[in-house]
Amino acid sequence: MPRVLKKRGLKRGVPPGSLIHIGDQKTDKQKITVLTYNIESFNEQEVESVEDCFKPNTNNTVTWINVDGLHKIDTIEKIGNNFHIHPLVLEDILNTDQRPKIDEFNDYVFCVLKMIFLDTNHEIQFEQVSLLIGPTFIISFQERVGDVFDVIRDRIRTSKGRIRKMGSDYLAYSLIDAIIDNYFSILETISEKVEELEQKVITEPTPDILQQIYLLKREMIYLRKSVWPLREVINTLLRYESKIFKKTTMIYLRDLYDHTIQVIDTIETYRDMISGMLDIYMSSVSNKMNEVMKVLTIFAAIFIPLTFVAGIYGMNFHYMPELLIPWAYPVVLFGMLLIGIILLLYFKHKKWI
Repeated sequence: MPRVLKKRGLKRGVPPGSLIHIGDQKTDKQKITVLTYNIESFNEQEVESVEDCFKPNTNNTVTWINVDGLHKIDTIEKIGNNFHIHPLVLEDILNTDQRPKIDEFNDYVFCVLKMIFLDTNHEIQFEQVSLLIGPTFIISFQERVGDVFDVIRDRIRTSKGRIRKMGSDYLAYSLIDAIIDNYFSILETISEKVEELEQKVITEPTPDILQQIYLLKREMIYLRKSVWPLREVINTLLRYESKIFKKTTMIYLRDLYDHTIQVIDTIETYRDMISGMLDIYMSSVSNKMNEVMKVLTIFAAIFIPLTFVAGIYGMNFHYMPELLIPWAYPVVLFGMLLIGIILLLYFKHKKWI
């Protein structure tokens, strides 16, 4: 589970635009891949040096540069110098604690998103993805190797759909759409967890169940924090006219906005259900305690008159008439047993047991 603030103290007193990596290093080796395509051709390669990415764009191709690993600051700085990226944008790329946002510049659009996936323990992990969207290029920055964009790469390689016929704006839409579609997969997993916990919280409200509820609630808080600003990002692209995003792409962005609203509504629903599970847990524990107290109360109510009888005949008086009767002891025992049976029948008649 990510921390709320990641090493913010490193930037204390540092001038704006200073390039400092804020966050955890999630990969040992930085990986840079370049994918260039148009309707007729396609080329994909992994480059050793960042300078190999700075080739001139020819034949009306779209170039997608993907950088896995943000710990090499000089690589980010060289990319910024070559594509004339503002230093504050490079600073935001290296700060992995950014909320989803979008900034428009004259020659490019900067977008920050949160990619979510499940680790080997089926726990939700968050990763920041930064996109620099230009007229003929897209540069994506990720914290680690591995993402949800394999389906986009396959469509480009096999020329399926219209992605090879469209520009960088459609590629940007496809990347954002892949991230949002992955949200639905994560929500399906959360739905299974919620249903399982709902069943357990009623049948066996143990402290372990309570801990699972709190962990799931915390995951939903971070998930909401990552998804809720995404609506503003898509809405900004729809409101403002940009020379990068063409009108033919706007209809896809509107569909993307609908998906975002659906994800947000689902998250809010699950948050309410998890909050309700906490109330159900407390009610279940309280009911279980009431059942225990009811059983103890019934036993106490039965033994009160029996204790009274035993207390009378436990007094050490010499002249007690019943002590001289031969059958007094079994009669008293039978009477005490009869009193217990009568009380049990009375409680059952009242439906207290």
